[in-house]
This record gives sequence, C-alpha cells and structure tokens, in this order.
Amino acid sequence: MFYKILRAVLRFLLAILNGNAHYENRTKLPTDTSYILVAPHRTWIDPVYLAIAASPKPFTFMAKKELFKNPILSWVIRHANAFPVDRANPGPSAIKTPVKILKKGDLSLMIFPTGTRHSNEIKGGAATIAKLSGVPIIPAVYQGPLTLGGILKRKKVTVRFGDPITIDRKVKLSKENLKAIDEQIQQAFDQLDMEIDPSFKYEYEK
Repeated sequence: MFYKILRAVLRFLLAILNGNAHYENRTKLPTDTSYILVAPHRTWIDPVYLAIAASPKPFTFMAKKELFKNPILSWVIRHANAFPVDRANPGPSAIKTPVKILKKGDLSLMIFPTGTRHSNEIKGGAATIAKLSGVPIIPAVYQGPLTLGGILKRKKVTVRFGDPITIDRKVKLSKENLKAIDEQIQQAFDQLDMEIDPSFKYEYEK
C-alpha cells in the first residue's frame, strides 16, 4: 500500500513539475507474470519514471546496505519494497532474496545492471535471477533530463520498453553464456535508444 501511495504522489508531482513524459511500448510488459525490468542507470530520477511507466505492477529494488543505517530512510525504502545488498560483498542473498520475491508473483524486480550512473558496463546478475525465478527480462531505457533543472524546464522525458528476453532454465550460466546474455541486453538498450532518438548520447561521468 505504501508503495502505491508513494508512486501516486510522485506521479502527481512530476506531472506538475514536468508534465512532458511519454511511455512507449507498454504492451511489451507482461500482465500475467512478474518480470525483471532492466535499464541503464542514467540519472537519479529514472527509477521513479520507470516505476510510473510500468504501473500498475509494483516493484522491488536492490539498495545498498548503507542506506538502511538511517532509521527513517530505512523505514521508507523498506516500505517501498527495497531490500539491502552489500555491493562490496554481495553474497548469496543478493540472488536468493529477489528470486524468492519473484516466485511469489506479487512484485516484479527493477535492476540497473550497470550498477551506478558512472558506469556503462553491464554486470551479471539479471540473467541468474531470471533463470532461477523463471521470469522474463524486460529491457527499458530512459531518455530525458539528467538534472532537476531539466525536469523543471519541462524537457521531454521518454521511457521505452523492449521485447522480453527469456532465459531457458536448461541453459548453463557459464561465463560465455552470461556474457552473451549481457550483450543481448546491451543490444536491446542500444536499439531502444535508436528508436527514441538516433542522435541521443549519454555522457557517463568519469
């Protein structure tokens, strides 16, 4: 309930502050199963826009464990369906927890496989979780302002979804197969960017 209320409030605020959001290919989103939504992490606001674009499905999120040290922030993000992950030493729970959640079917999972806004290198994880949970991977991209100023200037925001990527449970998750799946995800990102705006270029911070 808290997640739905928070999403509704943020949707209302962004409609007032920006009001120029466009959500494309929403028919690509599964309606009969949970899924893993993957996207390149480009700005602080893209998780919010992705969650709004994919509604009404609620999501769970991985969040770095440091965020849970503050009791107030911890309460908020836990009730927003986030769970802690140790980025330095992820451990088995980084896979087991989302797999367990996805198998229940109530929540989908949002993952930024590049990890941070300062990287464009896809890191494995989504493929393993998808195979163990039996749910598809849905690629998506955000194109839009990277700062609050751009949001307030009502610059165009576009979120576009791509075709589902399914992982055969019989496939062994060898380094070669994981690399191939990561390349498939990156190709999907590139294709979606081209479909929205062929001239789009995101400069990753060094």
